[in-house]
Amino acid sequence: MTEAGRRPLLQIIVASTRPGRVGEPIARWFAGYAREHEGFDVEIVDLAEVDLPMFAEPEHPRHGRYTLDTTKAFSATIARADAFAIVHPEYNHSFTAPLKNAMDHLNQEWSGKPVAVLGYGGVAAGARATEAVLPVLLGLRMVPVAGTVPIPFAGQRVSGEGDQRVFTPAPETETGAQAALDGLAGWLDTLGLRGLR
Repeated sequence: MTEAGRRPLLQIIVASTRPGRVGEPIARWFAGYAREHEGFDVEIVDLAEVDLPMFAEPEHPRHGRYTLDTTKAFSATIARADAFAIVHPEYNHSFTAPLKNAMDHLNQEWSGKPVAVLGYGGVAAGARATEAVLPVLLGLRMVPVAGTVPIPFAGQRVSGEGDQRVFTPAPETETGAQAALDGLAGWLDTLGLRGLR
């Protein structure tokens, strides 16, 4: 929940951990776009930097009795968020193993929070991966917003090298991003988490 005097925190999760992933510049673009929306504070959570092991906690995450320092740190990170946007590619008609592992690590920290999904890929724009991730989000009692953001041929829209790579969205991607942010803001209004700035 938000504290008086601050805007809701939107965390943008980069779901691919592969070197050179397109998701990184997409996440940076969406973070800037979300900041311009002025409804959120924004933070990028890069699963490559989080570097969780494959789930190895002895107890079910719903109990919150974590033993690993990596889980404790990840729990604290996710718990402070009010909403999420997941930037994910499509691998073999589904979403990434690091994303599933990250979601399975926690339980209550995800629950009740709105989430937007930005899928990217080739001609299908990550659509099959987005369809695959939605039941997992619902299983965690998250609230997926109606506005998903499919990004076709994403690699063709990235220019530059290394950390200087820039994603340039197509007009329809910007339209989808606006709808996703409006959807997140609408749910935060419903949950009473806005207007506390």
